[in-house]
Amino acid sequence: MHTTSLMYPPTGNPAMRRPAYLSMSLFLALSMSAVGWALFRPATTGTAMTVAANALVQSLNDEEKATAVLDYDSPKRVDWHFIPKDARKGLKIGDMSEDQRKMAYALLKSALSDVGYEKTTKIMDLENLLLQLQKKGPIRDPLRYYVTIFGDPKVDSRWGLSFEGHHLSLNFVVEGNSVISASPQALCTNPAELKEDYSDKYQKGYRILKLEETLAFELVNSLSADQAKTALIAAKAPAEIRNPGQPHPPTDKAEGLAAKDLTASQQEMLRNLIDVYVSAMPADVADSRLQQINAAGFDNIHFAWAGAKKPGVGHYYRIHGPSFVIELVNTQPDVAGNIANHVHCIYRDMTGDFALPIE
Repeated sequence: MHTTSLMYPPTGNPAMRRPAYLSMSLFLALSMSAVGWALFRPATTGTAMTVAANALVQSLNDEEKATAVLDYDSPKRVDWHFIPKDARKGLKIGDMSEDQRKMAYALLKSALSDVGYEKTTKIMDLENLLLQLQKKGPIRDPLRYYVTIFGDPKVDSRWGLSFEGHHLSLNFVVEGNSVISASPQALCTNPAELKEDYSDKYQKGYRILKLEETLAFELVNSLSADQAKTALIAAKAPAEIRNPGQPHPPTDKAEGLAAKDLTASQQEMLRNLIDVYVSAMPADVADSRLQQINAAGFDNIHFAWAGAKKPGVGHYYRIHGPSFVIELVNTQPDVAGNIANHVHCIYRDMTGDFALPIE
């Protein structure tokens, strides 16, 4: 079976920051190339994304630009989802030239941490295995992911980015040199864990979103009987996360066990689990998220669980704070029929996704 490899996997080597003496014009010119980008990545994620987005936009012809670049206020900016779809907004990676793909992956890499980029590209690459197992032709394709830029990516303007496809939806708003919104952040996998060897690349035990589940099981199974009684919100896990595809997360009151009612070691487990989601973003964006979380009060965060407390049976959890909500659901079978081996998980902003306030 022929598979398509992602051309520009994460290197794991942090890029150097731009020297202070480098002129902006030379910096922008150098950043148009892969070598220049590696050597002179800007110091802030917002600036890095703007440089990378401009490189991609300038490479597009008029027809490609009409597809890839939309008005900032376009309703398509909040039209998101991680399910398989026949059509999506934006320019497909598979329809780009080789150089444009380099620029698209550079833009993606600029928006994420090394960990986040690795997870994202592995999720995309997993389409190769789904193609092998499901034989669904063009529906399963690691290049069937779409880039949309909303507005004009300039350092003195507000603009948005969507990078989306099956089991993946990443959404950003940049203003000046800062990322002011990085949600919804949806990462999903099917299979969640490979139950057998398929090839040297896809071996038994391969698991992209491992910590998202194992740390949660560790926490829920550490709870006392009284704690578990409060944390458990349903005996059966729901079929899906709440409000998928909607512009904002639900505004329901937080349910479950408050962080203040956890022991010190359990609180550390909860912090570590939250950090798994936060750390998908670069350090400055992750730090901003953590500052919001801490400013709102860690004690006010609630941990809720539904379904089984062991793998292989449907389970769900929610971590709900004043500034954010995390959800993970694993109830669907994988492509081989293994029960509860298909993960959907998401990080959302309780003050408003897409830099739009919740009304």
